[in-house]
Amino acid sequence: MEPSPDPEDRTLNHLELLEANHQFPGSYTIKAIGPASKEFEKRVLEITLSHLAAESDLDFSVRSTAGGRHMAITLEMTVQSAKQVHEIYSEIREVEELILLL
Repeated sequence: MEPSPDPEDRTLNHLELLEANHQFPGSYTIKAIGPASKEFEKRVLEITLSHLAAESDLDFSVRSTAGGRHMAITLEMTVQSAKQVHEIYSEIREVEELILLL
């Protein structure tokens, strides 16, 4: 079994992929799926806004599942760099209630 790649190598690969497939500065969309709770929504939005230059750089929508147990938060933002996108993903990934991050 091969050893896991070094976290620093994974970060570099992630940044290279982002830079190869997106233009920066530019718009970028992230979707976070978790429980249908105000706390989850607030935490995801706080994290995202903490990495943006201005609140106006974020447009978001929230949609609940048919059963109402989960929500999808779509974050459409203006970002300056691949590093900024990576930092947002990394921090949202740490939210305990997170089910899926796209």
